[in-house]
Amino acid sequence: MQAKAVAKQVRIAPRKARLVIDLIRGKQVGEAIAILKHTPKAASPIIEKVLNSAIANAEHNYEMEPNNLVISEAFVDEGVTLKRFRPRAMGRASRINKRTSHITIVVTEKKEG
Repeated sequence: MQAKAVAKQVRIAPRKARLVIDLIRGKQVGEAIAILKHTPKAASPIIEKVLNSAIANAEHNYEMEPNNLVISEAFVDEGVTLKRFRPRAMGRASRINKRTSHITIVVTEKKEG
């Protein structure tokens, strides 16, 4: 049995969020939360919130034991890009892409043995 949590349209670039997601993939949830609390990246609190949601979903919806959970899947997909323009010299304008992310975390119970 697996439980999942998804955060969509998060205002952080996927490239930056993937750096943090790669740190916790395959870890036990207690260890993953400890890693996220001590990682000085902007994506850490956002990913920690999604992980806590996945743990709560597993506990509430599937009666899984939170101490036995492992992160089986964790990935970041690219969301919608907000396009903004910045004035430049000589009357020109340049485009700024403000990227968004879809963060997905799937937890499963650890196999015994």
